[in-house]
Amino acid sequence: MALLSGVLGLRHDPRLLRAPPYLSALCVLIGVAWLLLLPLDDYSRRTYVSENAILPGQVHTYYGGSEHNVFRAYRHEVFAMNELSEDERTQKLADMLAASGLKTCIQNYTYHVSGQAKSGRNVYAVLQGPRADATEAMVLIGAWRNMNGEVNYSGVSLVLSLARYFKRWSIWSKDIIIVIPSDSTYGPQAWVDAYHDTHDPSTVSALDIKAGALQAAVAIDYPAGPWGHRFDKLHIVYDGVNGQLPNLDLFNTAVNIANGQIGIGCTIQRMWDHDDKYPSRLQTMLRGMLSQALGHASGPHSSFMPYHIDAITLQTVGAGWHDEMSLGRVVESVFRSVNNLLEHLHQSFFFYLLMHEHRFVSIGTYLPSAMLIAVNFTITAILLWVKSGQPVRPDLKPASPIAEKQPEMTVIKEGGDIAVIATESLAVAERDMFLPLAALFTVHVLGLVPFYVFNQAPAKTSDGLTILSLACTVVAPVVIAAIFSRVLKLSAQNYLLMQCFSLLLLGAALSTLATLNFSQALFVGILAAPLSFVRSFSPPKSSPLVVRVLLAILAVAVMIATSPPAVLMIGSHLSRKHFVDLLEAAAWAWKVEKVWTAVTVWIVWWPAWVCGSVVLLSGMM
Repeated sequence: MALLSGVLGLRHDPRLLRAPPYLSALCVLIGVAWLLLLPLDDYSRRTYVSENAILPGQVHTYYGGSEHNVFRAYRHEVFAMNELSEDERTQKLADMLAASGLKTCIQNYTYHVSGQAKSGRNVYAVLQGPRADATEAMVLIGAWRNMNGEVNYSGVSLVLSLARYFKRWSIWSKDIIIVIPSDSTYGPQAWVDAYHDTHDPSTVSALDIKAGALQAAVAIDYPAGPWGHRFDKLHIVYDGVNGQLPNLDLFNTAVNIANGQIGIGCTIQRMWDHDDKYPSRLQTMLRGMLSQALGHASGPHSSFMPYHIDAITLQTVGAGWHDEMSLGRVVESVFRSVNNLLEHLHQSFFFYLLMHEHRFVSIGTYLPSAMLIAVNFTITAILLWVKSGQPVRPDLKPASPIAEKQPEMTVIKEGGDIAVIATESLAVAERDMFLPLAALFTVHVLGLVPFYVFNQAPAKTSDGLTILSLACTVVAPVVIAAIFSRVLKLSAQNYLLMQCFSLLLLGAALSTLATLNFSQALFVGILAAPLSFVRSFSPPKSSPLVVRVLLAILAVAVMIATSPPAVLMIGSHLSRKHFVDLLEAAAWAWKVEKVWTAVTVWIVWWPAWVCGSVVLLSGMM
């Protein structure tokens, strides 16, 4: 009973209620520190191939010799195709694949987003494996234009040469599909959607020929001109749509073959000079996390990830002594390794962070970082829930010192024990749940407005989009706060509960998102962390008016600077892209690639920020 009395007495102890903000800040700091520890040797480990059946680099590659002459002939023909129309070019590519003995077709697609249309034609062909039963297939991709908009001359030529070379072998136990899309984003997306019959027939045509279940895909990005260009390293691009990643065994297979068998150096995340020390590891990891958080396609391979098809892009970089024959042998060996598999890649990791081509961190090591940051919102929500239940007592002066020293007491009996507890320790104010929940629901519904407008507005209305983003940042919280305070007459308890439910929902959403897209959950959690410390603005009345005004301006400025539109504007400036172009790219990504980043921003993060801004402004209304 003494313990019960002590616990109940602590419920409204001001010292206990001062602890949660410090716990929230501690969770954020530990979460960030945890992330910074990952590049150390004690927290990361070397990569390894888990699936023994792959046997990377264990076969002798034969691509070379006379195939070099064939490749150069193809390269000159491909260079001449740049002067042809798209219809003539695709038809000629189809004829060249058909001449190698492959079944060939052409697919048309047209996407309409924001008043714009993007169309193209994909050439694809199927090489039926002599030992295959049409149940499994591998994909070799050579987009006409790469992600930088450059014509992929040598990449397309190498794909044509390898298709002719593969046709002469009788070792294939899987079909091989050759795909030459018009670009590196929309063409592969249209093709893989149609392959799985998830396409829109009004915009994307169906495929006339198919093979079995796709096991893996490899894209070649080699934009050298008609005279060729020797390269120094292979840049392996592995980021997929919505932060999805290929099975680590496929990445390790490509690295082992390029490094060990062919002697080509590899790099990732555009880190051309990686010394495998802490700064380089950290920078590589953060670059990979940023790409994963954005969720956009990073190469022709990205569109295959949502269908659980492991895929990578091999991109040549630098000036060195490696030529197209070296790259061709890498592709040949990778395909022969995948050809060894009797089942889909499953042994290795699907969730990981790479900080070097030979070093990674698994999900069990890095996940606590995002979870700690998400937990800080839950801790603050619990604090606000407790505060909302505290009874409101009028600020009256006691009639006498005796009345102040003798509060009303309550006696609790249990068995033979008796405990005397102050009645105010047991008092809990009745919580009005309807208005806070209705207000929170309304704010989340309002998040659909910028989400819809930014995804549907015509590209010509750039000024309107900029004005709308500013309105979402400045005007919306002020208008909502005025309605809540002047019209709905929300009480202090209502604001506490609204913020409580908002942070509770934000923490739950980020905890769930962390298991699907760790990087996106982590970055949003860090950017939204100030919301845990936002309270109704109420400076001491004894402070001078100038000080109170300056404090109010500072608080509002901090909230605006941490708003989603402001963060997007800062990101567009740092990436040297126009803000409207960023919104347009997001609209295309949502419509074509089904990227969910906009949902996280406008349906999860933005409503939580608006609720925090409304709570802050409630003290000024």
